[in-house]
Amino acid sequence: MATAAGCVGFSIGTETRGSIISPTSVNGVVGLRPTYGRVSRYGAMELSWTMDKLGPMCRSVEDCVLVLNAIYGPDGRDESVADAAFNWNPDAPLAGYRIGYVRSDFEAAPAGRGGGGAGAPGGRGGGANPAQQQAAAAERVKNLQDAMAVLQKLGAKLEPVELPSTVPVNALNFVLSVEAAAAFDDLTRSRGTDLMTASNSTWGATFRAARFVPAVEYIRAQRIRTLLMREWDAFMDKYDAFISSNNAGLGATNLTGHPAIALKCGFVNNLPQPLMVTGRLYEEATICRIAHAYEQATEWKDRHPTLPAS
Repeated sequence: MATAAGCVGFSIGTETRGSIISPTSVNGVVGLRPTYGRVSRYGAMELSWTMDKLGPMCRSVEDCVLVLNAIYGPDGRDESVADAAFNWNPDAPLAGYRIGYVRSDFEAAPAGRGGGGAGAPGGRGGGANPAQQQAAAAERVKNLQDAMAVLQKLGAKLEPVELPSTVPVNALNFVLSVEAAAAFDDLTRSRGTDLMTASNSTWGATFRAARFVPAVEYIRAQRIRTLLMREWDAFMDKYDAFISSNNAGLGATNLTGHPAIALKCGFVNNLPQPLMVTGRLYEEATICRIAHAYEQATEWKDRHPTLPAS
């Protein structure tokens, strides 16, 4: 929030399942989630050794690039970090870029399907009636279609895509819980979790429950995760990147380690609407170039939610 308010120049976020990407739909920051193994996690609190990623959260794409350029690469303390180059060229044209767009995000939902309820990015349904929800859903689709038109005008070739679905991603979610339970096992055994008094905190129960997951199931899940990685690598090999909203692919790519960046592409009900650009492994420069070109061609980077009068 301090970054979104302009109190600080940037923040370093940690993402295991969405904590860098998701805030864009609430406070409008640009969140860059690098490839797993791109940035050292030394000094950060661990949650899941095979999923945790560190990345910049800034007020513009270019700021994210500057911060990533300063923090990426091996530091001799986190052995998961690869020595891969990050070559940024802000002037590279988008002509020739092949970008997929998630068809279900960019097409209007059939009448009666809602699509604008509580929890949908860019709008909080709350007490909204069906007509208001439908109007919000239509506004979201329009914003996304406008974003697609901007990228096409900049020279990119856009194609509709369906995300890989052979491997059941939701069935692998417990990997995070098991690794978190291992990371905080000393705290659980010492009953330190009893001090977690927040009314909505379920971490203590999660840590204790995960102790009963058989090692066989955890290992099998990791083997299935390898199949998921192969499936996504084959999919991403066809495109330079793909764009989406509504967090499409967020859970899967947090398991596969692919990079993504989220930025504003409009507002719905005075809340920012995210556009997520996901790319190939270690190709943050590509997704940043796409996001930067879009950001420079639109007005959204300078727009902020209207605060109520005090």
